[in-house]
Amino acid sequence: MVVPKKNRNQCICVDYWELNKETQKDHFPLPFIDQVLDTLEGKKFYSFPDDFSSYNQIQIAPTDQDKTTFTYPRGTFAYRVLPFRLCNAATTFQRAILNIFFDLINEGLEVYMDDFTPYGDDFD
Repeated sequence: MVVPKKNRNQCICVDYWELNKETQKDHFPLPFIDQVLDTLEGKKFYSFPDDFSSYNQIQIAPTDQDKTTFTYPRGTFAYRVLPFRLCNAATTFQRAILNIFFDLINEGLEVYMDDFTPYGDDFD
């Protein structure tokens, strides 16, 4: 279902409630923010860059793209990349990032959802 948005810059918002209801849930554990912040305690240097389009970096299998199809005034659209409102988007992204940065986690990098936090005792 497509829901009109009040903000003029974003004309529509896709409601994936029905798709999410039928989706098998991925119970991959997401981090707790307090654990991430505890890691940073006492560190001299850290940063909080945000990966703005993080989920959009993960491609949807071509056989599943039709499940994201929605209709809008100019026709239909199906996502080729993971949209934000799918129930497993956060866990899928978290798993991918942990696999990519496995060697750096707890050794100078923390990841909380789409927030990357590099840290260290010195600037180098």
